[in-house]
Amino acid sequence: MPYVLLGLAIAAEVTATLSLRASESFSKFGPSAVVVIGYLISFLLLGKALTSLNVGPVYAIWSALGTIGAFAGGVLLFDEQLKPITIIGAGIVIAGVIVMNLGGGVSHG
Repeated sequence: MPYVLLGLAIAAEVTATLSLRASESFSKFGPSAVVVIGYLISFLLLGKALTSLNVGPVYAIWSALGTIGAFAGGVLLFDEQLKPITIIGAGIVIAGVIVMNLGGGVSHG
């Protein structure tokens, strides 16, 4: 169950981040409301997941997949450029999360 909460937290964070771009500096009410609610939901779910998972690796997963999700969303929704160097950067982010998980795992007892 904590992994489901983590997945939902990541989805809420990505939605909020993409809505931040769509809010046009908080000048549009709908996307601005999604930003606030999305981040609130994300932090609540992340906090709940952390009751049974280790904070370091879980935060790495949350932030890395949030970064990759925002990157992909920017490309798909806002026609942001997809360059080889950004793909390499995304790969480095994913590699870092894998290394952190190899070093510490994500559950505590």
